Amino acid sequence: MERKAVALLSGGLDSTLAVKIMLELGVEVVALNFITPFCCCTRRDAGCKHQASQVAQEFKIPIKVLFKGREYLEVVRHPRYGYGKNLNPCIDCRIFMHRAAGEYMGEVGASFLVTGEVLGQRPKSQRMDALHVIDRDSGLKGRVLRPLSAQLLPPTLPEIEGLVDREKLLAMSGRSRKPQIGLADAYGITDYPCPAGGCLLTDKGFAQRLRDLFDHSVDLPDLSEVRLLKVGRHFRLSPTSKVVVGRNQEENEKLSRMARENHYSFKVLGHSGPLTLALGPLTEEDLIRVARITARYSSAPSDEVVSVDFRHSSSGHEGHLCVRGIEEGELEALRL
Repeated sequence: MERKAVALLSGGLDSTLAVKIMLELGVEVVALNFITPFCCCTRRDAGCKHQASQVAQEFKIPIKVLFKGREYLEVVRHPRYGYGKNLNPCIDCRIFMHRAAGEYMGEVGASFLVTGEVLGQRPKSQRMDALHVIDRDSGLKGRVLRPLSAQLLPPTLPEIEGLVDREKLLAMSGRSRKPQIGLADAYGITDYPCPAGGCLLTDKGFAQRLRDLFDHSVDLPDLSEVRLLKVGRHFRLSPTSKVVVGRNQEENEKLSRMARENHYSFKVLGHSGPLTLALGPLTEEDLIRVARITARYSSAPSDEVVSVDFRHSSSGHEGHLCVRGIEEGELEALRL
């Protein structure tokens, strides 16, 4: 085997430490970073891709970034090994990434894969049996080295063949972050913005929205529809139409940029308030209901009749409606 590895580098604490350990042991490392529509890293000005690139630059190693797009969306929709607590297909996700990493290993001449996984840290994908399934189904059995927990796991091929000294690997387990933080302090690593990971699929609210999208889509949804789930308040009008309401000026601007040709947009006149997008065909009754939802979130008094402009991007259908804000009970029946 070659003494060269591909390392999954998210930019988080665990993967950063795993790469550092390999470099300390003299292994040549090439980093691989995956980005998805479901990333929710804690630093909005950076994110995992940026942080992973910074780590790679600091460690002076090359990095390749891959986007998990529509093919991955199919994995999320129909995971072979099911979901975690919400809509997180953690085992299938790891298999997806490991398979892609295996292909990249062939491209760069690496003989094994390095990850920052810690035994027992995540209840779905980091159990002993789950790690076995991931290695087997990805086609990388024996070639996935997990330096943070290696001494608690069966020896891998790079350890057996003497490419990596098993005695210098670690025996971390469980959900506590204290051992990793202590090791980071010892290495002088201080900037790790996503120490516990950041995936919207583990968020109950987002998972509910995504499940609703899957349930009301005959075909695989477009990625633009998935990205829209991250912005605003969401309401389901019918099996074919839904509403997204901006919560602040920043979200209003995002919704304006994300509007597509088949979307309606709504805006209250004479008062501050949200930009509202409506997706799918709308009846006259739907138009009035969306206008009332928009009025509800404006600064207008609840009993005041306001004028709401609407326009359809592609057909040019436009007009204004005079309505009062929708009542809370009716609104809650539509909320996702």
